[in-house]
Amino acid sequence: MPPDNQSAEAEHKFHNYTTNKIPWYVRLIWVGFWVFVVVYTVRYLFPAMQIEIVTPP
Repeated sequence: MPPDNQSAEAEHKFHNYTTNKIPWYVRLIWVGFWVFVVVYTVRYLFPAMQIEIVTPP
């Protein structure tokens, strides 16, 4: 079968792209994850780094 020499605009098929919407609960999970990351970093990682830098083992 020989290829069509039509342009994509003239063909008008197989060129419609749609997106999938992310559900609200998935967004909520991501927001919760990033809140956890920030709280963990501020609460545990920064103080531990200060102790390790000031008084190495």
